[in-house]
This record gives sequence, structure tokens and C-alpha cells, in this order.
Amino acid sequence: RFRKAQCPVVERLTNSLMMHGRNNGKKLMAVRIVKHAFEIIHLLTDQNPIQVLVDAIINTGPREDSTRIGSAGTVRRQAVDVSPLRRVNQAIALLTIGTRESAFRNVKSIAECLADELINAAKGSSNSYAIKKKDEL
Repeated sequence: RFRKAQCPVVERLTNSLMMHGRNNGKKLMAVRIVKHAFEIIHLLTDQNPIQVLVDAIINTGPREDSTRIGSAGTVRRQAVDVSPLRRVNQAIALLTIGTRESAFRNVKSIAECLADELINAAKGSSNSYAIKKKDEL
């Protein structure tokens, strides 16, 4: 059940880029996107791209979430803390969703969008989709 905790973060990012029907199973494409994005990050920031990715995941993982507690048809939301594994999962998901939305109908390639999203998230600036979503929760 917790096999994904041992999986390297970069591979998790690659795997979550392969979502949405037309991209299912195209891992080579996803690997190429991540590789290009890491090269762009290295050129722009002169930092280790993997460190940038780790910072982005740390910054975008939500600390608390609301769960639905319902009994007898009445549903109320209650704030709960998020487990460390779920924080990483949600952070990766938010980063890739934000990347996909910004690359859609856009001149930029998805690798450039992924690089932008990761750099913004690592800096904690609010023009990253993942940071915005995290603050909403």
C-alpha cells in the first residue's frame, strides 16, 4: 500500500504527468518533458533542479485539509491535519495540474510551463497555481 513512499520524487512527477486520456502510458514523453524542464530550471536559477523540485513540493503540500463528517444526512466540514505522504502526493498532483492548465492553449511548451511552475512554487510566489490552491484549502 505504501510502495509509492519508496519511489523517487522525480519519477512520481513523471508518472503524474502521464495523466488525462490522450497522455496515458506515454512515459517516454513525460520523461522528456521533465528532462527539458530540469535543464531550463538549471539555466534560469543555476541551482540543482532536484533541489528546486523538493523545495516546490515542500512549499505546495497543504498542511491541513477539510474532511466531510456526516451523520444522518447532515454533512459538516471539519479541519484535519494532512499526513506527510498525502502532502507529497497532493503537492505533486497540484504541480502537474497547474502545469497542464498553463500549457493548454499556450505558445509555451509544457516543459517550459513545468519549469516556471516549479521555480515559482520553490520561491513561494503566488503566481504558481499550486501555491494558490494550497492557500485556498
